[in-house]
Amino acid sequence: MARFKGQAEYSVDSKGRTAIPAKMRTALSPEALGTFTLTKGFEQCIYVYPLDQWKIKEEEYGNLNTNNRDARHLVRMILMWAEEVSLDGQGRISLPKALSDFAGIRDKVLIIGAMDRIELWNPEHFAHYLLEHTEDQETLAEKVMGS
Repeated sequence: MARFKGQAEYSVDSKGRTAIPAKMRTALSPEALGTFTLTKGFEQCIYVYPLDQWKIKEEEYGNLNTNNRDARHLVRMILMWAEEVSLDGQGRISLPKALSDFAGIRDKVLIIGAMDRIELWNPEHFAHYLLEHTEDQETLAEKVMGS
């Protein structure tokens, strides 16, 4: 099971490809087969799940009550954006245009490790996100994890 951490800013080439940082590629499990599922993330970023982690997410979504209107809508919203991509020989992935447009990613991308997934951000959008979320790490930890 991959555990991604760290951050890096990379270029996006004219064909919409960007490299996945070497330290994140080495964190991939063999079961991922060098393949990722990209989908719309929260806060205007792209979620990048290795294939093995995506299978776990699909099981979670498959276990939702499909009689529930919100559950159906959530599954649709996530899966309609989902696209599978594989690493090329240079450690790059192609970013689907619709997802790049959603996230506002053009020539630069901020790549953040987020445990079971990688997040792709427009660097300026992430800077604004940090300005809007000013609570420090200690305060957040207390809120989320308890005292």
